[in-house]
Amino acid sequence: MSIAASTTPPIEYPSGDGQPMAETWLHVRAIMWLHQALEDFFGPRSDVFIASDMYWYWQEGRADLKIAPDVMAIPGVGVRPRRSFFSWEENGAVPAIVFEMASEGTWQDDLDDKYDRYEELGVKEYFLFDPEGLYLVPRVQGYRLHGSAYRRIRQNQLTSALGFGLRAEDTMLRLIDLKTGQPIPTRAEAAETAQRQAEAAQRQAEAEKQRADALQEEVERLRARLQQLDHTNGSEG
Repeated sequence: MSIAASTTPPIEYPSGDGQPMAETWLHVRAIMWLHQALEDFFGPRSDVFIASDMYWYWQEGRADLKIAPDVMAIPGVGVRPRRSFFSWEENGAVPAIVFEMASEGTWQDDLDDKYDRYEELGVKEYFLFDPEGLYLVPRVQGYRLHGSAYRRIRQNQLTSALGFGLRAEDTMLRLIDLKTGQPIPTRAEAAETAQRQAEAAQRQAEAEKQRADALQEEVERLRARLQQLDHTNGSEG
């Protein structure tokens, strides 16, 4: 009599909860702007993974231990498609920085349970932003890990160890490149700047062509005049 070997079904790690990305379109847009700004800031690097509303699992075998930051950046793991982020598959990597967009339904959790969880898991920097300006005072708040505990980052020093500063601009959390002191433009702003530059280059090219045409006309006029003078002098001789 043979006894079938017992098998343990594989653990399923859901990649989503079926819930909206954020509470309002305003918050979704703030997340998208920040995600794109981080991608553009780290563009030259291929080792920084940026994710938004993605589940992060930190303990193998525990599908219940997960959290989905609004935006997170994980250096040192490479940029490749992932459905979820599993720390045990990434040499134990955890996000270096996490952002949460405060809303009516999340701001208390952002300051309480999520704060404690990120602190406990060793996320080095934690930033909160209130796009509506209704729930947090000030609207941008930052915390940096010192030892095993977070310390509040001073408002006049809202910078990340990753090389950028942060400031609120209406409903957007703006990144500032600390090397240049310049803000990271949105994709729309970058496209508008490129369009203006292209139009200016076209205008300059047209102006240069007009000057060249005018110069050529003057050369032709002078050549014709010289020929006329030569002909006149030759007739008189």
